[in-house]
Amino acid sequence: MSKAPDHNQLIEAKFSVKLSDPLRSAGAPRFELVIDEQLATRGVTAVFGPSGCGKTTLLRALAGLQPIHSGVLRVNGVAWHDQAGSLQAHQRPVGFVFQEASLFEHLSVAGNLEFASKRAPERLGPEQIEEITEFLEIDQLLPQKPAQLSGGERQRVAIARALLVSPELLLMDEPLAALDQTRKREILPFLDRLKSELDLPIVYVTHALDEVTRLADDLLIMEKGRVGASGPVDEVLTRLDVPRMLGEEAGAVVEGTVTERDSQWQLLRVDFNGGHLWLRDSGEAIGQCTRIRILARDVSLSLADEQASSILNRLPATVIGMADDTDRAMLLIRLAVGDAMLLARISKKSAFQLRLCQNQQLWVQIKSVAVLH
Repeated sequence: MSKAPDHNQLIEAKFSVKLSDPLRSAGAPRFELVIDEQLATRGVTAVFGPSGCGKTTLLRALAGLQPIHSGVLRVNGVAWHDQAGSLQAHQRPVGFVFQEASLFEHLSVAGNLEFASKRAPERLGPEQIEEITEFLEIDQLLPQKPAQLSGGERQRVAIARALLVSPELLLMDEPLAALDQTRKREILPFLDRLKSELDLPIVYVTHALDEVTRLADDLLIMEKGRVGASGPVDEVLTRLDVPRMLGEEAGAVVEGTVTERDSQWQLLRVDFNGGHLWLRDSGEAIGQCTRIRILARDVSLSLADEQASSILNRLPATVIGMADDTDRAMLLIRLAVGDAMLLARISKKSAFQLRLCQNQQLWVQIKSVAVLH
């Protein structure tokens, strides 16, 4: 029997939010967000979906910046909103990182951080502030004004500012959306460190699936103000109903460990609970844990282990389920490879020729993989 969840260690979000449109008739909502979820107070919960689906509204409701119409919001057993009342934004122990850093331009970096630290329930000492600035590598930037900083540096200062309020929950609203690819690559390692080194739950809004697959422990996929799917990221991404929301980016995430380096061919071997994969050497150390993204379009199926093939990665698998794709010519196949789950997108003609059926044993051939970190 599975253990019942400890409601004192969850974010219980069961509420609705109505946003009115002044151009519509009185009382007619232009948008309604309905949430009925239990979020983990650990790791990173990514909230993913297209623009206008309610991601930012959800974050603002958690922070107290958007009034909740009805329902309950409890964090670690403490009511932030219920029938008895609602905590104001300044009463909620949250740090908020917006898409734009929104720093005070007339203050130095040190001044921006000093302003934030005054909001903490207990004023942080100089050593704690120094620890945060060193963690985000902004200690050399303290005398500078925001106008002198790059986009990535501004966002690191914004993250430091959010941490200085001693939050119990960190909310991040598309923090990389305003950055170019170079600045994104600069800041992603710091987000990895936030996740791995700080005991702080993070709710991370994004419309970029590569950020989800790199950072998320749990995932909420939203559509039109509703949660279409939620749960651990590896389980959600391989559900047969989810690829229809993700299109060509549908695929699986696999956790593994680097076990071997083939210097002659510039390859790395990564072992996981379903076997091993060879991938391009991008500098990971032997023994390093890594996360791999395998797109459904890069997985082909065979009834035998095709030795005379250019594809290095061939693994035994079992068919777990099948479903129609949005493209009427295609089929989605969910596969168990050891303890890992993969997705394949193949034509219905290929599935007919292979006589695919539930629980069938076959081989997956993985054309390419991407190391995420």
